[in-house]
Amino acid sequence: MKQDQPKREGRKPLAAPGKKKAVPGSRARVAVAAVEAPKKDKLIRDSFTLPREDFELIATLKDRALDFKRPTKKSELLRAGLQALAKLEPAALRAALEALRPLKAGRPKNKP
Repeated sequence: MKQDQPKREGRKPLAAPGKKKAVPGSRARVAVAAVEAPKKDKLIRDSFTLPREDFELIATLKDRALDFKRPTKKSELLRAGLQALAKLEPAALRAALEALRPLKAGRPKNKP
C-alpha cells in the first residue's frame, strides 16, 4: 500500500478504474438469453371439418408415432403433412387433391 493513501480497514478493496465488476452467473444468463432469443412465430387458431375416415387416420398416425416413442399432436401431423405436400411436384399435388372426397361447405347440422 502506498504511504499517501489512507488505510481502508474492514472494507472490500476498490476495483481498478475502468473495469466493471462481474456479477456471478451473469455470463451464463447472457449466453442463455442469446440462445433463447429466436423470434416466436405468431400462432393462428383455426377450425375445420374432416370426414370420420380422416379423423380415424389421424388416430392411426398418432399410434404409429407412439410405436417409435414420439407422442404426436394432431396439429403436428397436419404440419408434417403440409411440409410433405409442399415438396410434391405440381402433378403429384394435383393427384393427391383429386383423390380426396369432396365435402359440403360449412358446419355440419346438429341432430336433435
